[in-house]
Amino acid sequence: MVFSYLLLSCVLIFSCHIKNDTTQSVADEKLVKGKLLANKYCSSCHLAPDPFLLDKETWHNRVLPAMAKQLGLEVWRGNNYYQNEKSAISQADWMQIVAYYDTLAPKHLPVSKSPVPLVKDWSVFSLQKPKTDTLKTAVTTMVTVDSSTHSVYTSDSEQAGLYQWNSSLKQSGFTQLPSPAVQMGFQEDGSSFLTCIGEMKAVDVPAGKLVISSVSNKKNILQTVTSNLTRPINSVSGDFNKDGLTDYVVSSFGHNKGGLFLVKQLPDHTFQNFPIREVPGATQSIVQDFNQDGWPDIMTLFAHGDEGIWLFLNDQKGSFITKNILRFPPVYGSSSFQLIDINKDGKQDIVYTAGDNSDYSRILKPYHGLYIFTGMGDFKFKQTYFYPINGCTKVMVADIDQDGDMDINTIAFFADLLNKPEESFIYFEQDNSSQKAVLKFKPHAIPVYSNGRWICMDVNDYDGDGDLDIVLGNYSKGFLNQKNLKPNWDVHVPFVVLRNSTK
Repeated sequence: MVFSYLLLSCVLIFSCHIKNDTTQSVADEKLVKGKLLANKYCSSCHLAPDPFLLDKETWHNRVLPAMAKQLGLEVWRGNNYYQNEKSAISQADWMQIVAYYDTLAPKHLPVSKSPVPLVKDWSVFSLQKPKTDTLKTAVTTMVTVDSSTHSVYTSDSEQAGLYQWNSSLKQSGFTQLPSPAVQMGFQEDGSSFLTCIGEMKAVDVPAGKLVISSVSNKKNILQTVTSNLTRPINSVSGDFNKDGLTDYVVSSFGHNKGGLFLVKQLPDHTFQNFPIREVPGATQSIVQDFNQDGWPDIMTLFAHGDEGIWLFLNDQKGSFITKNILRFPPVYGSSSFQLIDINKDGKQDIVYTAGDNSDYSRILKPYHGLYIFTGMGDFKFKQTYFYPINGCTKVMVADIDQDGDMDINTIAFFADLLNKPEESFIYFEQDNSSQKAVLKFKPHAIPVYSNGRWICMDVNDYDGDGDLDIVLGNYSKGFLNQKNLKPNWDVHVPFVVLRNSTK
């Protein structure tokens, strides 16, 4: 009797073990299949993201439904997916992808922790700001310093125009623009070029323009270089075919459309657009002769979807050879980069920020922040530094304290404004006196977060005293991702100047 009972127990235990192993095996096979399908379909447009990059709720209710539409699936309430004749994926395969992310994504992302505590002081800076109009909400889209005239130029999204502010921070000029300017560059002939975004909202409206502003009889004259651009946000100049005429490269961020375009000046001084890479998310370009063949090349940051940095080498025949340098997951929110030899080893390094957070996954992300990729030669770069900054928006590198090494300045429009507003502007003072091989920074949280919400920045010698000052532009309308967040900063001042007192 006892033997029979033991035998029956062993059979039951063995059966349960087989059942559990079989169930686990089936589950594992489904996850493997889901990962393979995700890699197949997601990587056709961008780097396939790992599940741990977002939490379960964000994947399930926001990102995956948006991606399903990109693959032609119909999405109804409750995240019900339906296949039609235009779908690029079957409903069954898509549901395996959904199960893969649902199963492996964390319930919550970890909270970012600073490896070096922020020093809350003014460091070398003092605050200056223009007179505030309390009847207006600041919606500044651009700040630019003209060191030759000790002027600040701004633009805003309410009254699309170019504002000039004198050395006393009083408005001294205004020029109506076709739409808000988001970037400005100065040219040798005294003129400037302005990238006018057209439409601030994330829609594919081709209303953007690149215009040249020049002064004639004390009036600003605008010349349209090119129009019908989809949300352009950056332009750079260069003579790319070496014909003696200035050409431009425009980063058209767009939404579902956009790309990087060469705006070539023709002999009759008209301009014609040529696509270099027609992918939305073109953000910022740097022009240099990267391969030292005597011809200007382009390095460009792409965000929004297929995120990364691409190099476009001039083939000397009117086109470019494309080479990917760095690639990031599509949830990173790539926002800016600088190219500079920050460790003084004779090779250029990439200083990069991730933090754009106005898409489908508007949550705090521990991988947002400041990165340094050290140049290894032959267009190869290795990550050597990371400092987490929620919603980091822009980086500018310069020797702020005049000690001979490069310091770093960051703004974070999508900072953790509820719990850590001080990260909205950080000055990273470099100090490599003890270990030259290791990058070392002292991060100063300059207490300027109560004065505005910073969306744009420029670094230049505003007051003509020989050191570099910083101007921050305030955008205080909308884009509040965090629940129960109400502005506790000055929503009226259009910009502030951090005057450098090093000299």
